[in-house]
Amino acid sequence: MAVLKRVLGCGLILLAGLGLVSCGGSSGSGSGTTTTTTPTTPSNELAVTVDGGPSGEAINTLYTTVTLCVPGTTTCQTIDNIQIDTGSYGLRVLASVLTLSLPVASATDGNSLVECTQFVDGYSWGPVATADLEVAGEKASSLPVQVIGSSSFTTVPSDCSSTGTAEDTVATFGANGILGIGVFEQDCGEGCQDSAQGGYYYSCTSTVCNAIAVPVQSQVLNPIPLFTTDNNGSIIELPSVAAGGTTTASGSVIFGIDTESNNASGTQTVLTLDDSGYFTTTTTFNNVPLLTTSFIDSGSNGLFFNDNNSEGASNIATCNTADFSGFYCPASAVALSATLTGQNGVSTAVSFTVENAQTIVDANPTYTAFSTLGGQFSTSTTTFDWGLPFFYGRNVYNAIENHTTTAGTGPYVAF
Repeated sequence: MAVLKRVLGCGLILLAGLGLVSCGGSSGSGSGTTTTTTPTTPSNELAVTVDGGPSGEAINTLYTTVTLCVPGTTTCQTIDNIQIDTGSYGLRVLASVLTLSLPVASATDGNSLVECTQFVDGYSWGPVATADLEVAGEKASSLPVQVIGSSSFTTVPSDCSSTGTAEDTVATFGANGILGIGVFEQDCGEGCQDSAQGGYYYSCTSTVCNAIAVPVQSQVLNPIPLFTTDNNGSIIELPSVAAGGTTTASGSVIFGIDTESNNASGTQTVLTLDDSGYFTTTTTFNNVPLLTTSFIDSGSNGLFFNDNNSEGASNIATCNTADFSGFYCPASAVALSATLTGQNGVSTAVSFTVENAQTIVDANPTYTAFSTLGGQFSTSTTTFDWGLPFFYGRNVYNAIENHTTTAGTGPYVAF
């Protein structure tokens, strides 16, 4: 039986000199060093699949394959089981699957630049390195990326590790890496440039790490704006998944919006976002009528919201076993609806269904794609996390901040 781990994307991050990262090991399934292969056609289309991932037990997790190269060379490595995440920004790869020697970035004081990525239930730690990234026919040169779990950097400051356990291995991370292609250009932005922020970037020697301010261009970057073309956003296209789930689901990430014949804007509903990437959700199923910090996130494996009544109890029954902790387990399927409203005042109604997570997963042990998984958002009563089930049967657009499409200027989501 697959354990239903509650995967939440990096979108829930709480807000000595130049070296080399040379890693490798038996964990994961990154392949050996290769030369760059001929891209598929069309060149801006990346194949993605919902499947079991490196462990074979992942649920509602969207994976792809990328190629990393030592900057400016043809010394490259193709790595599979990279999670696609619209709730974060930039590429992070597990050190245990990396066979390349990538140059480690320097902090402004000359020491090594190391990053902490904090999640609701844990953290990942590792240096910032530089690589050329190739996905489909697109290339981002000299891209700052995070190498998670590097054995060269083991001193973790307490203001990083305070969020929980380390997620620095393929087993704990659930993937060989994560590709963040959300609506912002950097993973922290001007806040980390203006001052040192505990829990983000650090200047590290072999024994000591201190928080440090980092220029935006040196932070871990969303690779899409670095593409020569197709650099203003992306579209995730996935098929519908029936109630009860299915074994796998295959689709595409299309890079660019209104840049090619396969990524034109049309009649989609456009919801503009605030500076934190949020829109609002008005619900019809509880006494919290306005969820102001709502977002669409392919890196979350369910629809996460708090269905609490005025007494603070959940209207939808929650699961009572450890493997399904935090997920909803109603006695029968619950049909729900909500209204999503962008910062531009545009609204659209969305209907969805929540089924008993334990029942449908246990009944279908080979299934990896479920459209009716829902759970509680444990840290906020004003948040609705529209995770991967929202993407099934939709083309979901993510326009990057300050980049223009025929439908408007990002940041926005559309579907």
